[in-house]
Amino acid sequence: MRLHEYEGADIFESMKIPVPRRGVAESVEDAARIAGEIGYPVILKAQVLVGGRGLAGGIKTAETPEELEDLAGELFGKEIKGLKVRKILVSEKADIAQELYIGITIDGYSGKPVMVASTEGGVHIEAVAENAPDKISSFHVNPEFGLYPYHARNIFRKLGLSQRTLIACADVAVKLYRIFDRLEALQVEINPLAVLANGGVLAVDSVLEIDNSALSRIKHPLPDYWQRIENSLERKGKEIGVTYVDLDGEIGLISSGAGLGMASMDIIGKTLKPANFLETGGGITAELLYKCMDLVTTKKGIKGLLINIYGGINPIHEGAKGVVQFIKENNLEIPVVAKALGNRQEETWEILRSGGVHVVTDAATEVAVARLVELVAP
Repeated sequence: MRLHEYEGADIFESMKIPVPRRGVAESVEDAARIAGEIGYPVILKAQVLVGGRGLAGGIKTAETPEELEDLAGELFGKEIKGLKVRKILVSEKADIAQELYIGITIDGYSGKPVMVASTEGGVHIEAVAENAPDKISSFHVNPEFGLYPYHARNIFRKLGLSQRTLIACADVAVKLYRIFDRLEALQVEINPLAVLANGGVLAVDSVLEIDNSALSRIKHPLPDYWQRIENSLERKGKEIGVTYVDLDGEIGLISSGAGLGMASMDIIGKTLKPANFLETGGGITAELLYKCMDLVTTKKGIKGLLINIYGGINPIHEGAKGVVQFIKENNLEIPVVAKALGNRQEETWEILRSGGVHVVTDAATEVAVARLVELVAP
């Protein structure tokens, strides 16, 4: 579960990490009131649960009340990557002398938390790692031991910071790790961590993503997870127990595994555009596949559907019954192509064919996609 910036800032502040004066507005009037209390100039930040807000025009600077009214009105009427802006963070504009980066995530190789710091804040850390690795310092934390001030000071000492800034950054790093540990986070990040003219620091941004499986264990009050999912189709996918990601395309996809689904999307994308990613995981049933069909075909503009499933532990013949039931009950008119291999595959093929599904028995997904392209071509 990813938190909004303002929610992360509240948690940072509760752990004594310095953050700007701020307030959350749900209307232009709210924004004007908060800005008046803080004092101009102020930064307006759209609160949507996606990255790249700045590049999408979701961050503005207002120098005057008149400018704030215009910019806030513009933001409240905006959609960023398909998400409507309903809240704006109004924050004081800091006098920034330097921008740093600090973040913690799980290293996929060692399985340990890794803290990363850089003198290049405010930009994508991946680009810095590729183009200027000398500007990055990292440290793998032993979770049984934790992160102590001397660890943090060593991280920032490698970046050549002044003594006062180094100590301030190390203090933030130790507190940030406590948040990461106590909330069982997958990622916690400050980008940028602003160095002020007086040598102090200020967390002018926050990224905090928590492991969903840990939500029931966390004692800190958190928002309702289900309310975080604004996309109605993605929320429906969670409710029926599948992984669904909504995309901007015209070809629906149902797959029985993440790798199979990603490969299918890549192949579809060579000629058409996938409308979604959906993987069922194990435990396929007729009911589950019926619900998957309903979910995928609910999206407007679908021109065709690819079903790509493998019957290892999955009883794909049962899933086929749900597909056919949905097609017949809803008089589905778009072409459906299925590649279903593995356990009881011949029985599965016959069931699917009885519902008008175009069955491809070849093992190559490219063959199934090529067949679908033929069927949806004008």
